[in-house]
Amino acid sequence: MPKVAVYNVTGAQVGEIELSDAIFGITPNAHVLHEAVVMQQASLRRGTHDVKNRSEVRGGGRKPWKQKGTGRARQGSIRSPQWVGGGTVFGPTPRSYAYKLPKKVRRLALKSALSTKVNANEIIVLDALSIDAPKTKDMVKILGNLKVGKALVVSAEADANLALSARNIPGVKVVDATGINVLDLLHHDALVITKDAVAKVEEVFA
Repeated sequence: MPKVAVYNVTGAQVGEIELSDAIFGITPNAHVLHEAVVMQQASLRRGTHDVKNRSEVRGGGRKPWKQKGTGRARQGSIRSPQWVGGGTVFGPTPRSYAYKLPKKVRRLALKSALSTKVNANEIIVLDALSIDAPKTKDMVKILGNLKVGKALVVSAEADANLALSARNIPGVKVVDATGINVLDLLHHDALVITKDAVAKVEEVFA
């Protein structure tokens, strides 16, 4: 089992913790990590792109000239695609890019991301983390004590004070143990997680 140090909010080491091999000690699967990141990024796309087809552009209510006898090609509307100002054919329309990977693949990707953090010594386990009131300077002080910058902070339960204290700090994000995901883990340089959150992650994703 991988063993990592446990710190308090002042940055002092107060013990050690053994992490589960099944979650924090596997050989990372790079392909599955890539698939999970692409899936999450696709799901974040808004998909609001839109163009007007020939039924939506303005004008073109009548036939521009008679069918025969003019020497010109027959035309039915000045808003056909070949006309300037005409509708667009097969252009983008609003759609969702979201899709899902199989549950086992998503779990393997998450375990691979967590194991990657452990292998790179980019995980910091805290004995406890709480803030009495939303204060950005308190969170900045804690992160400074831990010597981390761009960090994903994971608590066992949703904590409004933590979230509000961190939301104005560039590169810092707070989630609870059930909201941990591959994209956030790989995007941040450090994973700061409480002992209670570690236990919950091991319980939920075992």
